[in-house]
Amino acid sequence: MNKDLFAERKLQEMIDLQRKKLLTLSREILPDLTPEDLRNPQDFPELNKDPSFNYEDGILAGYLAVQIAMRSRL
Repeated sequence: MNKDLFAERKLQEMIDLQRKKLLTLSREILPDLTPEDLRNPQDFPELNKDPSFNYEDGILAGYLAVQIAMRSRL
């Protein structure tokens, strides 16, 4: 397995874990949220006000930015 493929797979694992973590955290705030709801967190003021949610969402955004950058150079 080449290094780029290995890195892409590991990054995808990190993204998947972060999405699960974010969903778990958001369901502590709003129990009925779906993964689809997290694509538009601005629709839920309770999430926007929560610093832990914003932190974890920022981590996910960073991972996704790295993934886009990696794919653009492949």
